[in-house]
Amino acid sequence: MKVRIPNSGGPGNMAGMLKQAQKMQADMAALQEDLEQREYTATSGGGMVEVTIDGKHLVKSIKINPDAVDPEDTEMLEDLVTVAINEAISNAIKTSEEEMGAITGSLNMPGLF
Repeated sequence: MKVRIPNSGGPGNMAGMLKQAQKMQADMAALQEDLEQREYTATSGGGMVEVTIDGKHLVKSIKINPDAVDPEDTEMLEDLVTVAINEAISNAIKTSEEEMGAITGSLNMPGLF
């Protein structure tokens, strides 16, 4: 009895896979550059504090409503700023993960991005 081994495509299939991997890598690099150029804004305290960061997670601006400034309660203002910054960073990370996942097909490859 002879066993037939299916043709896996040989070298041509490997070249195709390599081409797909190179395209994915180029797409990911272009998306990463695009993501780094974007700005993400978040607010806290019902809009009392607004923070804008860029795709590299660097703070671009902080806007504070004068009504949020209470010399007797600076701790509240500090908390509002912290919450807004963390929310903006979270938004940037979530957007990056979602859009990179669209390119990689949600592959979980450590060190990929």
